Amino acid sequence: MDNSRGAVQPAGVAGRDFMQWQEDDLAARLPAVMKDRRDAGLEGLVEGLEAVVINTEPERLEPAVAELLKYTGLRITEHFAEPKGVTYVLGTMDSPSIAMSSRGKGRNPFYPFNQAKSARALPNTRLETFIFRARDLDTYVGIQRGRGVRFLTDSIIDAPDFRFIQTTPSNFTGNSLGFIEWKGPGRSFAGAEAKRLSVRQEKPDLPWLSLIHGLDHTATRVRAIERNDAILEFLALTGYHFDFAVFVKSLNSITSVARLSRDDFAMVFTSGIAPYTDDVASGPTEKFIRSYGTRVHHMAFCTEEIDEVFRELGSHGMEFLIDLVGSPDEGLKQTFSTPSPHTMIVNEYIHRYEGFDGFFTRSNVEALTRATGRQ
Repeated sequence: MDNSRGAVQPAGVAGRDFMQWQEDDLAARLPAVMKDRRDAGLEGLVEGLEAVVINTEPERLEPAVAELLKYTGLRITEHFAEPKGVTYVLGTMDSPSIAMSSRGKGRNPFYPFNQAKSARALPNTRLETFIFRARDLDTYVGIQRGRGVRFLTDSIIDAPDFRFIQTTPSNFTGNSLGFIEWKGPGRSFAGAEAKRLSVRQEKPDLPWLSLIHGLDHTATRVRAIERNDAILEFLALTGYHFDFAVFVKSLNSITSVARLSRDDFAMVFTSGIAPYTDDVASGPTEKFIRSYGTRVHHMAFCTEEIDEVFRELGSHGMEFLIDLVGSPDEGLKQTFSTPSPHTMIVNEYIHRYEGFDGFFTRSNVEALTRATGRQ
């Protein structure tokens, strides 16, 4: 797959407004996807997000872990080695876990998605997999195989605490979806051949880190012409529903949100409205994809007292793409860090006020989208 390839205009859109096409196409196709999911017996088999897997180059694993310890509320809960590589699991009581791994020898199925010009220097680095809790994994896998879904293994992997399988990487996002069925109260992500390792890294003793909580959402950059395919593919594999989209026409950008419930992790897709033509006209989203390929752009963490957190993060070495945007009157404040040199992922810090249920205001999303052009 060539992640730097140019977009092809969808058939039948010549002379029409791309924003209207994006809306009409998704609206026309969405009911059938949701009906097929129900009719297939998939409803209720996939629950909320349990973990994400971020792979790094071997020499960058330890610095990447140290960075998350320093700039989030996460703590190390597990450290183990398996034949496939080394893993740190970081988590909090109120968050899906983040498994930081470095792959050992062997084929990397995500490698073809890491070949865009600005990603080639770190060819094994990306947020690779979203792992969701599953019920009756055998039934789920059987149904999805019958629907043509391909998995990375021929059978479900059996581990001491869980059973697990994951899809092949999506042609639209480069992401894989994993499905984990816990066997009992144990919640270790270590496989049957795992060797426990001692933890050498310590959590910094910084009281304000307790104000940074769980993983709120991530945003995956997808091409304009594949935006609807990416959303519908995700809905067909999970229990999520399409919630809403915000169009920023001045920046050729759409931010689309899929949710399981108000209180669960949200999956965000950001794309262009129209396909890439050139860096200036196509805006920061399509320009990012041209440089880095389709991938997760940022992870957002729920934050209290964001003014204090923003100040402390800056004083402890974090750099930002944008100052705090938003206000209590608007319902939220948020900011973007510069990308990590070890994972290429941006951290978002978001503070919602008085039960605000959104992810941004229209003015915020424009400012944040514009800021990504500074990467």
